[in-house]
Amino acid sequence: MPGSNVDFLFAVFETQRLLRLYADKQARRYGLTRAQWAVLAKLERVEGQKQAELADLMEMAPITLTRLIDKLCNCGMVERRSDDNDRRVNRLYLTDAARPLLAKLTALRNEITQTALAGLSADEVRRLVGQLETVKDNVREAVQAAGQTPKTPTPPFKEASHG
Repeated sequence: MPGSNVDFLFAVFETQRLLRLYADKQARRYGLTRAQWAVLAKLERVEGQKQAELADLMEMAPITLTRLIDKLCNCGMVERRSDDNDRRVNRLYLTDAARPLLAKLTALRNEITQTALAGLSADEVRRLVGQLETVKDNVREAVQAAGQTPKTPTPPFKEASHG
């Protein structure tokens, strides 16, 4: 395999860090954090989710999401509605006021993408995305495999016999 694994990991981690930093800075143009933007984007895809479902989807602690939702509710972007079947459950919906902002955020996402991919041809971008999807699938499979524990645990070392 050409190059070292350390170079690959450093490049991926550093790229992720810089993209997050740049997205944070750009989101502030609209008075949002990147995390708030992510919540709005997830709700745009699937409205009516329970908070717990959204927290799982975003891999976020429920209390952290609650704070984000509280802020978005206070800004008039998100509303909590009672579930018809379970009064203990709130479902999350975007407000009409959020729709124009989401259109601007879509344009911003496209702008950030163009900035990040400047200098690459359309074929190179398709190949890069395909390769990243392969890497993601490889890592997902490794994570799932690591989560499966053998029925008979193997001891970390063999004890020396004294005798």
